[in-house]
Amino acid sequence: MNNADKFYINGEWVASSTGDTCDVINPATEESIATIAMGGKEDVDKAVAAAREAFKSFSKTTVEERSELLGRIIAAYKARMGELAETVSQEMGAPMGLANKAQAPAGLGHLIFAQKALADIAFVEDIGTSHVVREPIGVCGLITPWNWPLNQIAAKVGPAIAAGCTMVLKPSEIAPLNAILFAEIMHEAGTPPGVFNLINGDGPGVGVAMSAHPDIDMMSFTGSTRAGVSVAQESAPTVKRVAQELGGKSPNIILDDADFEKVIGRDTFGVCMNTGQSCNAATRMLVPASRMEEAAAIAKATAEKISVGDPADESTKVGPLVSQLQFVKVQALIQKGIDEGAKLETGGVGRPDGLNAGYFVKPTIFSNVSNDMTIAREEIFGPVLVLIPYEDEDEAVAIANDTVYGLSAYVSSGDLDRARAVGARLEAGNVHINGAGIDPKAPFGGYKQSGNGREFGKWGIEEFLETKALLGYNDAA
Repeated sequence: MNNADKFYINGEWVASSTGDTCDVINPATEESIATIAMGGKEDVDKAVAAAREAFKSFSKTTVEERSELLGRIIAAYKARMGELAETVSQEMGAPMGLANKAQAPAGLGHLIFAQKALADIAFVEDIGTSHVVREPIGVCGLITPWNWPLNQIAAKVGPAIAAGCTMVLKPSEIAPLNAILFAEIMHEAGTPPGVFNLINGDGPGVGVAMSAHPDIDMMSFTGSTRAGVSVAQESAPTVKRVAQELGGKSPNIILDDADFEKVIGRDTFGVCMNTGQSCNAATRMLVPASRMEEAAAIAKATAEKISVGDPADESTKVGPLVSQLQFVKVQALIQKGIDEGAKLETGGVGRPDGLNAGYFVKPTIFSNVSNDMTIAREEIFGPVLVLIPYEDEDEAVAIANDTVYGLSAYVSSGDLDRARAVGARLEAGNVHINGAGIDPKAPFGGYKQSGNGREFGKWGIEEFLETKALLGYNDAA
């Protein structure tokens, strides 16, 4: 593709300083589809210098000017939606149906809601004799993952632009091609040089250089908890702000008055969607102990109907995992579940029948899982659902909260008030009641080791702002 061998710095496509490259692998075929340039510290220095210079003027733009820029970005994004969807499908394995209906539109949605949320930000406020001003924090380092790549790029870039910040983006080197298209969109929209910069590379080569850079004022990171800890550690000496959206092991409480057939079927498919590669996937399903067999049968039947195969086939619901590394990890964790005594209802190790190449896995259901098993503690990031029994509502809440994570939680009941009451007791940044989906107007982020800070809507913009109080600014009268 165009510009795969270059970086976008200061409004131009430039060569890497390192000469290093990396193949982008189509996970459905295990074959290379592109070769990208890989950057290093010198490239980061150039991009940060460009962003620092651009900040001098971009930080002074008006809300109206930034809204107009976002409008142009939105228009340019819309014009390339099909290309974005196809690219995401090829590089990370999302079925084309999902890529067209969710992966590409998710990015567009965040840009639209960032533009709309500008009206909800009080950039200036008077409190008694004090005058409070909210200003862009500065140059921002953005590191984004491969699983919902456009969603996470736009969820950071849109609010950063809205706030008046400049930025350097490092997407995942596993699925970087969509980010190159995004940079082209930013250029086509007339983004001022230096406001948006793109460097490809890995964590040690580029991510560390960004996190430690003294001229980057904020790091916004989405990825694994392990990598997030590294970003925070590298950022600490310069005391920059660090906003993180990390891992999850989300509980899903099915209360005894829920419609089991409907709810368990819906949520089993939800776990397998995007091949289970979603940080907020409801991978721990808590069901009444007395109805474990019934719940397991529904989950098993649902999983066995899910079509796994070629992402280009419109009938495919689950594509491959993103990489060989991810495939090996998920296979090992499925085997760990078997070894630790969980009941394998369906799925298991190995590829689905008829698929001899590609990183495909079987949708897998375990029942009678105890919450201390490895498959109930660790984020698997594959289409693997574990069913955990509980005796009463209090035990369900206790099991749900017994995790180091706290990104999302789910609860379903035939009684909305009951679901609300249980949801209020769950320790998570997002609690989904009776199947409610993600709301891009509401805050998104986690408790505990699922991160800090919030994204989406006005909360996303606020992460990129500093607050200044001018004391005695107003007359005492």
